[in-house]
Amino acid sequence: MTVELRSYVGGKWQVGGRAAQDRNPARPSEVVGDVQHADARLAAQAVDAAAAAFPAWRSLPAPARGDILRKAADLLDQRAADVGRDLTREEGKTLAEGIGETRRAVQILRYFAGQTLEPDGQTYPSHTPGLFLYARREPIGVVSAITPWNFPIAIPAWKIAPALAYGNAVVWKPAELVPLTAVHLLQALVDAGLPAGVLNLVLGRGSEVGDVLVTHAAVHAITFTGSNSVGRALQQKATEKGKKVQLELGGKNPAVVLADADLDQAAEQVARGAFLSAGQKCTATSRVIVEAPVLRGFQERLVALAEGWKLGDPLESDTRVGPLVSADQLKTVTDYLDIAVHEGGHMLAGGSRAAELGEGFYIKPTVIANVGPDSRVVREEIFGPVAALLPAASYDEAIQLANDTLYGLSASVFTNDLTRAFRFADEIHAGVVKVNQESAGIEFQVPFGGMQESSSGSREQGKAAREFFTQWKTVYMDRVPARA
Repeated sequence: MTVELRSYVGGKWQVGGRAAQDRNPARPSEVVGDVQHADARLAAQAVDAAAAAFPAWRSLPAPARGDILRKAADLLDQRAADVGRDLTREEGKTLAEGIGETRRAVQILRYFAGQTLEPDGQTYPSHTPGLFLYARREPIGVVSAITPWNFPIAIPAWKIAPALAYGNAVVWKPAELVPLTAVHLLQALVDAGLPAGVLNLVLGRGSEVGDVLVTHAAVHAITFTGSNSVGRALQQKATEKGKKVQLELGGKNPAVVLADADLDQAAEQVARGAFLSAGQKCTATSRVIVEAPVLRGFQERLVALAEGWKLGDPLESDTRVGPLVSADQLKTVTDYLDIAVHEGGHMLAGGSRAAELGEGFYIKPTVIANVGPDSRVVREEIFGPVAALLPAASYDEAIQLANDTLYGLSASVFTNDLTRAFRFADEIHAGVVKVNQESAGIEFQVPFGGMQESSSGSREQGKAAREFFTQWKTVYMDRVPARA
């Protein structure tokens, strides 16, 4: 069934705007929703609405803000099956992944509801007799949240929930490919009693509304997840205006398989990291560095999984890998596969579009060998179900290859040697380190973020989220001398 999707500003659904269609990547002829895109004028109205709502929202006791987040979590939990199905229909990940991601958003809302009961400041001893010296964290104001299509409800939740919990007002621009999922999350918060203007949804293209959300005088901070090129351009514009910026960008994440690893377990975890969600994760495994003595055995296992996992309709229960999100993403991935062949790469599995599946944007899970560390498919983010194999003669060469990248988001090592596991955790240049686990998959109660070109340096999720969404205020409170 096709639905009408609009922006939500100042507590009202907005009519008008440029028409667009939200399509199912498994069946592009199927229209999931008819969308009315916002323009710059409406984006500015959304910022103004957030600015007007901010004083009352920040004044609401933090536990009361938490109650609204908790109720929204309960509502989203009740709707998880339907929301997850709609997520699958517009983004393409499997139904199990879509429902699972929705339930992850529920957990994130509940976690930050709990954070509203945590201490929000500290007291300090003073050198001055009788002086009460304390510092507390306060909200920063209006936050623009700009989120990607690959995790259309979890990433918005981990930005919006802490922003609201700590007393900020939010203008949210989701990726234009996933408007229906965005409406579901917003509706749960509205139904939970969120006051008008505290969260505003702007559906539209970044090229048409992005400048307003980044440069408007009433915006105090921007949190962005997306491509490096867009993120760095955004950062430059925003910092010129004196705004706080948080970026989570790309990754080219390695999995290192050492000679003493359990190869069955390593192959399963690498396949999960490389192929699930069609490889469309910033934490996906894309470089697989294997010690030479076990290369053949590991390679055989990984190829068997790539060829054995069902690629197909993401709504079918036995599907393991669904389509890419769009025709543009399909072209990007197929272009990289052509580049790999041109560079001398050998396709051990996959390597092409699954044309036999019809009109959907399906790429076969792919394993590439015979590519060097300078190959473009080894150095550039592909965002598809593609794993490139690189042999290493030793642990030292493996860690050198793993760190030979501009990125630094996540990394995995597979080993039964505790000493090497700790060495890897110390020596790898990545913000997230996994031992005997896939490089993707994170928990919401711990800091998340990358190093080098994968991040602006700040961290999301867990208690670390407070650092971005609040600011310190220090108070010196002296006593008036007692009069005789």
